[in-house]
Amino acid sequence: AETVDQVVALAQRFPFGIIDITGGAPEMNPNLMDIIEKLSPLTPRLMLRSNLTALAAGDRDHLMNLCRDNRVVVVASFPSLNEAQAESQRGKGVFQESIDVLKKLNGLGYGQPNSGLELHLVANPAGAYLPSSQQDLEKRFCQVLKNKWGIVFNNVFSFANVPLGRFRRWLEQSGNLEGYLQKLSTSFNPCAIEGLMCRSLLSVSWDGYVFDCDFNQAADLYMGGKKTHISDLKELPEPGEPIAVSHHCYTCTAGVGFT
Repeated sequence: AETVDQVVALAQRFPFGIIDITGGAPEMNPNLMDIIEKLSPLTPRLMLRSNLTALAAGDRDHLMNLCRDNRVVVVASFPSLNEAQAESQRGKGVFQESIDVLKKLNGLGYGQPNSGLELHLVANPAGAYLPSSQQDLEKRFCQVLKNKWGIVFNNVFSFANVPLGRFRRWLEQSGNLEGYLQKLSTSFNPCAIEGLMCRSLLSVSWDGYVFDCDFNQAADLYMGGKKTHISDLKELPEPGEPIAVSHHCYTCTAGVGFT
């Protein structure tokens, strides 16, 4: 709760064009509804990253209603249109739960034409390779979800897997780490640099420390390489200030990039 108050205080001092609520499953945070209510008036665009199954757990209709009432943008992880593949990544029952939640969100107006309620899906490759064309993937998702379940959405974003955490452990155990890192670096696209999230984003951990991006937070690389708490921030980082980098950063510059 203390970190929430500090984030709200920072948002009151500085005009953030977007505030993004993310994490492993932000729906599991007992303060989430309070966070949404406090931050919604402070930014023109409030986003919630959801893995969908967390929205299916227990009675979370009130949370979805709150998101609708505050016009929160929902960005939902939907790894695959293939049920077996999705459940091999996320666990048994996950696929149908995700479908059910998407239907509920559609019922509230999310993803519907002219509703102003944005619903975006995020898909990642299931292995040590780069994602296919986002345009082709979006077309396929649109056709399958609409035809099979009557589900609509705004966009699909296809991002490469970042070699951190569980995915990195899988790469190491399967002998794919070196090859995947090389694939990322050789796919470097200088045109992706301008839109990198670390150039304009401030990532705040649950305990209030600040990072240049969410991936650096996962890697314990503090903002600019210095351990700084949000309560110690007097000003926002100036353009051109150093950004902490490591090998995983090539993920965001590979192919079409990651933002």
